[in-house]
Amino acid sequence: MTVLILTGEEDVTADMVVVHLNGSGVPVVRLDPADLTGGVSLSGEYVHGRFRGHLSTGGRLVSLGGLRSVWVRRPGTPAGHAAQPSAWLTEEASQALYGMLRGCDARWMNHPDAARQARHKPWQLRLAQRCGLPVPATVITTFPRAAREFAERFPDLVVKPVSGAHPQDPPRAVPTSRVAPDTDFSAVAFGPTLLQRRIAKRADIRLTVVGERLLAARKATAPDADPKEVDVRFAAPGSPWEPAGVPPRIADAVRTYLRRAELAYGAFDFAEDSDGTWWFLECNQSGQFGFVEVETGQPIARAIAEWLSRPIPDGPSKLDEAGSTVR
Repeated sequence: MTVLILTGEEDVTADMVVVHLNGSGVPVVRLDPADLTGGVSLSGEYVHGRFRGHLSTGGRLVSLGGLRSVWVRRPGTPAGHAAQPSAWLTEEASQALYGMLRGCDARWMNHPDAARQARHKPWQLRLAQRCGLPVPATVITTFPRAAREFAERFPDLVVKPVSGAHPQDPPRAVPTSRVAPDTDFSAVAFGPTLLQRRIAKRADIRLTVVGERLLAARKATAPDADPKEVDVRFAAPGSPWEPAGVPPRIADAVRTYLRRAELAYGAFDFAEDSDGTWWFLECNQSGQFGFVEVETGQPIARAIAEWLSRPIPDGPSKLDEAGSTVR
């Protein structure tokens, strides 16, 4: 059975996993939904109580009934590369592709519905609290007065986007930044603003979770680091990422988080304070892992390939290649 990877053409992270899949002899098809109506074709037939579906890309034809797993890595907007793209065509292509895939028995990393929910940072923060993960004091508000009062209670703050990357082409990452003590919060009224108590960190933690497997990496904060550099993505080069153990309490909470979120993969970011507490910052359901694997040697790509390669669990019934029900 085949592994389907949905991602853009230039995705080195996906390449790392494909190498392991090819090495283990697992059939794999990779396509970008943005190429629908161009380099990618689809067909689904619902006749006599049966479904028969196929995808075609690069001269290869794959049966939807023959998929063992689908990895939703970094797919483009459906039909985004069409000769005459439009919102209507995108909706039609999205409904067709993801609607058919939802109807097969393949395992998802991650299911589109779960992934869509998991991208909401306010939802992440509440779920993390409920799972027992330490969360820094946070407010998301459009009330200037609420922002000012929060700053009075927690004078050392950072500000970060609620949604993540800025929606330009290509997307631009918006760094987390410290809030000046004399900040005028009047502009908060013009858009939701996320303010969070700054964690005086001694290290950044990236915890990559694949199924039940936890792979943590730690990057120590230099003693002479610029206090204004709070976002590790934009900080000056320092100590390398190194493998790290996961405290049992964090491991249990993270597994609970993924189970409740219905995710098979998650890239968690934590700030480790001077007491060794790991403070939850976010969980990216499609986060990069290549830089961690390169620096630490942790087998993250192999772990993903192994998860994707697992056979579909036996259940009451499943669809065979032709779409008929078999026991």
